[in-house]
Amino acid sequence: MEKCKLGSLYLCVRDMERAIAFYEALLGCPAAQRDEIYSVFDIGGFRMGLFAFEKKDEPHTFGSNCLPSFSWETLEALKGKLLGQEICFPLTRIGPNWVAEIVDSEGNHIEMTAPAKEGGI
Repeated sequence: MEKCKLGSLYLCVRDMERAIAFYEALLGCPAAQRDEIYSVFDIGGFRMGLFAFEKKDEPHTFGSNCLPSFSWETLEALKGKLLGQEICFPLTRIGPNWVAEIVDSEGNHIEMTAPAKEGGI
């Protein structure tokens, strides 16, 4: 059986500069490639793109049809990343993880997780 590897995804954006600023602040790293149509972040070898769909006259519906999930090492780091964000799913313990969802600068939903420790809050 052939193996499959997911190497990238992209999110549609209306304002490339605003989206780049949002993700640079959230991820704590600069965009690896910047372009008015397609910009890229390298996240541990995984490519996350930002696509200015309107500049190519492509239709798009924003929301939760694709849910990128970012993991942080600690609950404290996760809580820090949630500060000031528009939260659409509150911080909740689900099995071995803390999970929350935020809305990015373009209206996309983004999952944020951190491992839960036994006896946690």
